[in-house]
Amino acid sequence: MGAGSGVWNDVLVHADDQVGEGVSAELAVFLRKAADGRPVKIVPSVCGGCGGRVFFVLVDDVEGGAERVCAGCGGRAFIADSEEFWEDADPGEACCPCGSEEFETAVAFSLADDGLVRWVTVGLRCRKDGAAGVYADWKIDYGPTDHLLTLV
Repeated sequence: MGAGSGVWNDVLVHADDQVGEGVSAELAVFLRKAADGRPVKIVPSVCGGCGGRVFFVLVDDVEGGAERVCAGCGGRAFIADSEEFWEDADPGEACCPCGSEEFETAVAFSLADDGLVRWVTVGLRCRKDGAAGVYADWKIDYGPTDHLLTLV
């Protein structure tokens, strides 16, 4: 293992990894495994209207993009820069193999050496059976990108 790295729950992590408060350990580990070895910031989705943390999620897994709908109040929000191309997207509702459509949602932002976001990875953890998965991810090829970290 090189300098600046370590192991967390049997997953190789980068010294600059950051996990936001409220992200379950299971989802954080899953998102870290899905990352490309770069440092990540893992940020939980929290409804701006009611503070809820359970969502129905629409994803376009071909082009990349996601919109979440709060299970508590119905508030909608796009994830990262999804709104910019949502009109051309072909989203479908995320569904766990168990049939549930309610998820804990978090986003892993993979960072380049210059600190810019280079990949957005949307991770969902089923509220019924706990299964975690990556439901959409996409490349970011512009800057600045700081605003993306607040669009979760």
